[in-house]
Amino acid sequence: MQGLHLTADLSHCQCESAWLTDAARLLDQCVHNVRAAGLQPVNQLAHTFPGTDHGPGGVTATVLLAESHLCVHTWPEQAGVTVDVYVCNFGADHSAKAHQLMDALVALFAPRQVLRQALQRGAVAAA
Repeated sequence: MQGLHLTADLSHCQCESAWLTDAARLLDQCVHNVRAAGLQPVNQLAHTFPGTDHGPGGVTATVLLAESHLCVHTWPEQAGVTVDVYVCNFGADHSAKAHQLMDALVALFAPRQVLRQALQRGAVAAA
């Protein structure tokens, strides 16, 4: 059950505003980036939250991967995004693919500030 969980908190995103509010467009781009990184999407879901007095609603885009998952949450009123990429490394090490996927998503949102974290999950079983 060994895996790699990457997170990124993106602030002051300079991207086109549609990336923060258009759930279908963001989900399509997420699936494209998943495939470009060499990972396998098996299902997907996006949701748009209602707007408030503070601005348009954000979106959540989730891609279920054969290797685990990708989840993106946006806060357009704050120009903020959080990204989670988790890959199980059962049978093969997908860590480089996870980093490639995360890099592509960070570039998409063009944040001025990025806080990235990486967590090794589980342990390699002894033979």
